[in-house]
Amino acid sequence: MPGKGRKHLAGIIIVSQKRPLAESLRPESLDDFIGQSHFRQRLRTLMQSKDLPSLLLFGPPGCGKSTVALLLAKHAGKPFVRVSAPEVGITALRKQLQDKEILILDELHRYSKAQQDFFLPLLETGELTLIATTTENPSFSVTRQLLSRLHVLRLRSLGMPELVDVGKRGMEKLGSLIPEKSLELLATLSGGDARTMLNLVEFAAGLEEKDLEPDQLKTRLPEIVLRGDREGDSHYELASALIKSIRGSDPDAALYCLAS
Repeated sequence: MPGKGRKHLAGIIIVSQKRPLAESLRPESLDDFIGQSHFRQRLRTLMQSKDLPSLLLFGPPGCGKSTVALLLAKHAGKPFVRVSAPEVGITALRKQLQDKEILILDELHRYSKAQQDFFLPLLETGELTLIATTTENPSFSVTRQLLSRLHVLRLRSLGMPELVDVGKRGMEKLGSLIPEKSLELLATLSGGDARTMLNLVEFAAGLEEKDLEPDQLKTRLPEIVLRGDREGDSHYELASALIKSIRGSDPDAALYCLAS
């Protein structure tokens, strides 16, 4: 029998690729974007400005950095390219920047100081607008020379109501129904990360209905590896999740955060 996810055509095996839920739900407008209410007006101001300045979007994984970068670049209406620092060296990047006015650079902190210096003359002359993202504290991961040429916007982890909203969008997209209490459990375990939330919703959507109640769901979820970082920010995020779990009268989620 043909393997799952494969189609046979004239003796050729075509492997179908499923688009990740988080990618298929990426917002196309600021109105569809969930979270970051603390700088919504600032984003609208940037979109209305004649010239988009170079930016550094700093925040934890799954908070919407790349989405904000894409929204700003698309709204600017200029040719842009998006790359990830770990995947592209400076030599290859030079080629990709031909005829481009905006660069979306994910994980800027993965570039060395010498590589970061590549952008200095481009930003100085206005030849390029850089929209970079990082999960690392830019005071330690980005050179002072480059940092002085960027406007820094800090994004925050999503809160419980926002994660539940993200989960409901995921349910709607998948055509599934997950109980509200179970959604709240998934939101607590997501640690403020919308991508993790959607991954958990997608996993839960494949379970039988009887397994979607909170008590059953806890025993069937995959193990979640909580991120750590050298600067110690995750400690405070876990503490915040613990407090929210206690306030929400969810002893299991509280114990999970405490044990982590």
